Amino acid sequence: MPPIRVAIAGATGYAGEELIRLLLQHPHIRLTYLAASAKWVHPTPAADVFPRFAGRLDLPVESLDPTRLASSSDAVFLALPHGESMRLVPSLLQAGKRVIDLGGDFRLKDPALYPRWYQFEHAAAQWLAHPDVAYGLTEFHREEIRRAKLVANPGCYATSVLLGCLPLLRAKLVEEDRVIVDAKSGVSGAGRKPETALLFTEMTENLRAYKVNEHPHMPEIAQEVRHVTGRTLRLGMVPQVIPVARGLISALYLRTSAGPEAIREAFQSCYSPERTPFVRLRDETLPQLRDVVQTNACDIGWRLDASLQSLVVMSALDNLTKGAAGQAIQNFNLMHGFPETTALL
Repeated sequence: MPPIRVAIAGATGYAGEELIRLLLQHPHIRLTYLAASAKWVHPTPAADVFPRFAGRLDLPVESLDPTRLASSSDAVFLALPHGESMRLVPSLLQAGKRVIDLGGDFRLKDPALYPRWYQFEHAAAQWLAHPDVAYGLTEFHREEIRRAKLVANPGCYATSVLLGCLPLLRAKLVEEDRVIVDAKSGVSGAGRKPETALLFTEMTENLRAYKVNEHPHMPEIAQEVRHVTGRTLRLGMVPQVIPVARGLISALYLRTSAGPEAIREAFQSCYSPERTPFVRLRDETLPQLRDVVQTNACDIGWRLDASLQSLVVMSALDNLTKGAAGQAIQNFNLMHGFPETTALL
């Protein structure tokens, strides 16, 4: 079987760089085209852009050419700023390519949500609820992903929160279907861009909340909870940036009258090493960033205070790996019939 030709659009961003790092380990693909995530003056050897890949990758990084993107590939990863993928996807699908989009352009099914949460009108709304499009939360949508032509890769916060709360909501253990999220992410979650707020002197020894109850992953989380459980989520969310390069940890605060065994059973009914190799249940050992950085793992632990009917669930992952490129490759593997763990362990 010849290797699958793979193109990356947005190869110069943090998620694009992580895709390259992981795909260089994939035995069944060949990277054929690397397009920059911004304007690019002339083709530049990838090893000059990313010296870490010297001797391992002889492709140039080029300006994005939609025709070349399609003609050079069998499968395409889109790691572009929000609002750009929707202009490329229809022609890629028409050309018979299988696409994994790491941006937000196809996560929401309702086009009316995009002006509020992403500040644009959707240019390819006919694809949002199309049967050939799957939401790429791998642990809950394997069969849809296998059949899909386009996978909308979940956001990093959404992945952490959903993996932490879906088992409990599905088991009807959360009172009032209310979840309060306190989430902290490394600076790379903001993308590779020159902004004053992201400078070293602004971030070091600092913690900053942003988009409180206004983060675009919130409607994505609510939509997925409704799809998987049939329940309407009451969600509060406080995202924060912390002075680390990568890693994300979410604390989920819930009220429950369930006991410890019911909580454990809810998680174990969804996750096991055999069925979900990248979700690691830590039970009452709370996760930490250092255990998940540069892995495709999501570590989940919890603490129950029965006297207060209070449950805290901690969900930790690497925002660039399980929260972006790693989960995208996990989905790519399912779409092409490879073991889910290929290039990720």
